[in-house]
Amino acid sequence: MLDSQSDRPNLVVEGKLSDNERLKHESDFLRGTITQDLQDPITGGFSADNFQLIRFHGMYQQDDRDIRAERAQQKLEPLHNVMLRARMPGGIITPEQWLVIEKFAEENTLYGSVRLTTRQTFQFHGVFKPHIKNMHQVINAAGIDSIATAGDVNRNVLCTTNPVESELHAEAYEWSKRISEHLLPKTKAYTEIWLDGEKASTTEEPILGETYLPRKFKTTVSIPPNNEVDLHANDLNFVAIAEDGKLIGWNVLVGGGLAMTHGDTATYPRKADDFGFIPLEHTLAVAEHVVTVQRDWGNRVNRKNAKTKYTLDRVGIDTFKAEVERRAGVTFGPSRPYEFTSRGDRFGWVEGVDGKHHLTLFILSGRILDFPNRPIKTGLRKIAEIHKGDFRMTANQNLVVAGVPEDQKDEIERIAREHGLIDDLMTPQMKNSMACVSLPTCPLAMAEAERFLPDLVAEVEELLAGHGVPQDHIVLRVVGCPNGCGRAMLAEAGLVGKGPGKYNLYLGGNRIGTRVPKLYRENVSPQVILEELDILIGRWVRERNPDEGFGDFTIRSGVVAEVKVSKRDFHA
Repeated sequence: MLDSQSDRPNLVVEGKLSDNERLKHESDFLRGTITQDLQDPITGGFSADNFQLIRFHGMYQQDDRDIRAERAQQKLEPLHNVMLRARMPGGIITPEQWLVIEKFAEENTLYGSVRLTTRQTFQFHGVFKPHIKNMHQVINAAGIDSIATAGDVNRNVLCTTNPVESELHAEAYEWSKRISEHLLPKTKAYTEIWLDGEKASTTEEPILGETYLPRKFKTTVSIPPNNEVDLHANDLNFVAIAEDGKLIGWNVLVGGGLAMTHGDTATYPRKADDFGFIPLEHTLAVAEHVVTVQRDWGNRVNRKNAKTKYTLDRVGIDTFKAEVERRAGVTFGPSRPYEFTSRGDRFGWVEGVDGKHHLTLFILSGRILDFPNRPIKTGLRKIAEIHKGDFRMTANQNLVVAGVPEDQKDEIERIAREHGLIDDLMTPQMKNSMACVSLPTCPLAMAEAERFLPDLVAEVEELLAGHGVPQDHIVLRVVGCPNGCGRAMLAEAGLVGKGPGKYNLYLGGNRIGTRVPKLYRENVSPQVILEELDILIGRWVRERNPDEGFGDFTIRSGVVAEVKVSKRDFHA
């Protein structure tokens, strides 16, 4: 039901609703006919609406695109399977849970890997239909679920890992869990279908509504000065404000998002706007009503313009903010001062204020598998078997072995080194590069990303070395399509897949993730991109100001214009 204020002129987009609105309305609160599909042995996939509905349960139907044509020639359907994304607010997972998911991946997935994601959680790839229900039951027994990690809902809530300021992080982490729980769907469809729970009638979704949100919704909790969660990629962000080491409230930023559509100038990446400060006691009310305003005013006609960022630009920031204040019974105060100085992970050992030690491990593209001469999955298993603290998955696809006592440091480091989890020769460039999964599993991928990244980074490393700066870096990100998963639209140099072996090159983001880059070259090959980067890196090294990052240089020198207001500047 729409709020009494939401039917005012210009606040609701009129027109024929998208078909996703129909399927949500007819889904019986996300149940659909998923149970019947599970019992169908003829196909390995899900039919009709269930293809979309399983997303609300944390899964995407995929297939191995490398062999799709071969199977078609054999008159076989694609090798259907699902990817599952877990709900892990704040990214903390216990060693016991780690052993459970690693064992399941080894025994029941097509690829045998666990993948850490930019949503600060893990994914299974390649789970076939006969194993899907068991998958949910196995992770549930370990205290994990995948409720609302995809679909038109609030997804996994991110939180800065911050292993140094342990007490502040503990408070922020607890809030990330509370926000996640508060915004979850109330339907019992998940427990009924996957955990054999007793069916319970659902008559309303008080926060999300009976047709849920117009589009996906993402939330973060961040602790300055590290912007590792890339808050400007998210709809709703709580920036921690502390006094004397204690959390007192948040600056609330709304309306970030990176997805766009090639060739559609009505779509664009956008930074979040700062609504102001709120004390802690208003956290859940503000979270709820940013969601309800977007629920009621978001575009349900055109899904390409359905995200919160477009709602803000359509109705006006002040109008949206005032409606949140009215519904929540809260007035935003002036934004409190804060500063981001970094967004990368702190690799190696750091000591927290509590005297515990924390080891951050670089995981290339988040892919945890035993590679030749680098059996990292086995290494993490061995660490999990002795570790008494926890693991923290970062929003940059890496892993922190957190809470290590002094007497365990040497043993954990020995295991990590023996299994290739610590590489002293790893360059700053590699550590500041990232890719989405892309081919062969993502159905939206237009070009390679994860499989392409190592070769691309090696080439960029050569360019940096050739210009005499082998220990410098560019924040480099590669994605297979423009949907934003690898956050290329907050990179200093972002490659966005346009077609097989072709990318758009965007330049001009900055190292702290507070500026959207702009298109520099369109639909070009990696060779052309490297030729362009060679020239630009040379200029950067010769002409830059002290401590000036590559992205800042490209703006100052006029290589690309700065994107200040995305709606106006991004496509200009």
